[in-house]
Amino acid sequence: MTDLRNAWTGASALLFDLDGVLTPTAVVHEQAWQELFDGYLAETGHPQGYQESDYFDHIDGKPRFDGVRDFLASRGITLPEGPVHDHPDNVTVQGLGNRKNAIFNEIVNSRGVEPFEGSVKFINAAVELGLKVAVVSSSRNAPAVLKAAGLDHHFEVVVDGQVAAGVGLPGKPDPATYVYGAGLLGVPVEECIVVEDAVSGVQAGAGANFYAVIGVDRGAGRQTLLDAGATLVVDDLNDLL
Repeated sequence: MTDLRNAWTGASALLFDLDGVLTPTAVVHEQAWQELFDGYLAETGHPQGYQESDYFDHIDGKPRFDGVRDFLASRGITLPEGPVHDHPDNVTVQGLGNRKNAIFNEIVNSRGVEPFEGSVKFINAAVELGLKVAVVSSSRNAPAVLKAAGLDHHFEVVVDGQVAAGVGLPGKPDPATYVYGAGLLGVPVEECIVVEDAVSGVQAGAGANFYAVIGVDRGAGRQTLLDAGATLVVDDLNDLL
């Protein structure tokens, strides 16, 4: 345990993904994506249905509309892009993405959000040691999820999908959003640790010269995260204390 603690205490800042790292909302995203594509594929009569592995292979950790495009591409489907605020009933990339968002919000609003206990302990320990913390998430729902989970007061810097789109940053697996988050904290990337549970997020962290990339295995698989570039992988952030 001492070795694991030493793996992060020498850094100056921690950049956290949100869904699956701080909150169990990755599961909610999985459910929302499955409901979306189960419905869409049934409507179109496509012979290859949605599978659990599709989430990790084509969607996990990516900006929402990239997830729509990549999943559809895996089925050989191309749809018109549609306007940014396209109606969720419309069969376009933007429409399907907005439909998924509506499903996600409905689930969160009905169930609420409880953060991972080990993640809360880890954040508190890091802040007590003087490390700066930020959230870097592909989700445009990140501020609402943080507030629902009671974590918003910890993070002055939140780089979510809305912020990234506003300043023209590419999404994960490109490291741009993490580099941007480090800049907002005023900490060199070499002194920042990326904390991720998704392959695309780990790849983003490994794509720049960060102090380390800590993988949290919530289902992607330990070896998969290591192969993607994680410095080390834990089952829960409490393991680092």
